[in-house]
Amino acid sequence: MKSKTCPFFVLLLTLFFSLHCDFLSAQNKFKVVLDAGHGGSDSGATYYGFKEKDIALNITLLAGGILERHKDIQVIYTRKTDVFLGLRERADIANKANADLFVSIHCNAARNTAAYGAETFVLGLHKSQENFEVAKKENQVIYLEENYEEIYGGFDPSSSESLIGLIIMQEEYLDQSIELAALIQNNFTQRLKRRDRSVKQAGFLVLMSTYMPSVLIETGFISNRAEGEYLNSRKGQQEMAQAIADAVIDYYNSMKSSYITVAPTTRPSAETNVPVVTSGQVYDGVVFKVQIAASSRKLDTKPSNFKGLTMISREQEGDLYRYFYGSTSDYGQIQELQKVAREKGYPSAFIVAFKDGKRANLSEIVN
Repeated sequence: MKSKTCPFFVLLLTLFFSLHCDFLSAQNKFKVVLDAGHGGSDSGATYYGFKEKDIALNITLLAGGILERHKDIQVIYTRKTDVFLGLRERADIANKANADLFVSIHCNAARNTAAYGAETFVLGLHKSQENFEVAKKENQVIYLEENYEEIYGGFDPSSSESLIGLIIMQEEYLDQSIELAALIQNNFTQRLKRRDRSVKQAGFLVLMSTYMPSVLIETGFISNRAEGEYLNSRKGQQEMAQAIADAVIDYYNSMKSSYITVAPTTRPSAETNVPVVTSGQVYDGVVFKVQIAASSRKLDTKPSNFKGLTMISREQEGDLYRYFYGSTSDYGQIQELQKVAREKGYPSAFIVAFKDGKRANLSEIVN
């Protein structure tokens, strides 16, 4: 007598394997945490009826919707509704998810209502009073939280000294954060023609508490009526969201190609000639290089492994290897080499500086 399989049992097995496969797929995806700034009792900046918390949430949800269509990316939101979350809560969501990226979305405001433009921040000591004021404004939200003194260990948003120790702990993620920030700014300025207020460093508490590459985007000034109207419009929000999502996807693709790096080839790539430039922007005691990749694999620095690029050097930091193109004290020449690297297929290649043999802050040297 043949045994009959219970249709209900088959259904349960099918459901189990489907859920199991979905779980494994989610585990292997690139996790992006999108953080809509402010919310609930914290409106953020408000001008002319524009509310930062609403604009930030709308852009976040639109960007998330775009990213969710990518098969290899998992989107996690710190908030999807008009609720208040503490800065530490937002970071904890990202840390517990073991996220690969943290992107916090905000709007800017200034007493000078003529100020306008988009800027993207990574964690760092304030280079200017203006950067400090932006960070202080965002950090002061902790005063709305219960037991903030206990939660943040006496952190004072008005004091630069409170930031130094926390920032040092996050330096290992700075390179990747700058890469993402540069991609975002490039989309804002090249594609949307927004005024470029550049990639900047400042001490945002929400960025200090995350354990992954993190950026904070100030999409524009709602204190500027024209820019506020753009950011408050469906068109403006959709365009900004698309620019942010595309930058995240470009970053993911760049990281994927950088970490996988070498595929077997039947013949090596042709070597690339190095442009000879003498710009006169020579900095004594400083060496500039272009970082093109980071990998857990130790690779031979031959041109065939790096799309034909010569002058490749390798530096080990813990279990990670960083790969650099070029080496010069001439800032003009390294800018040309950065262009070459990007043209050869490293779109997020960026310039780093070494002073007296140690890694240095590029913006402090060349500005």
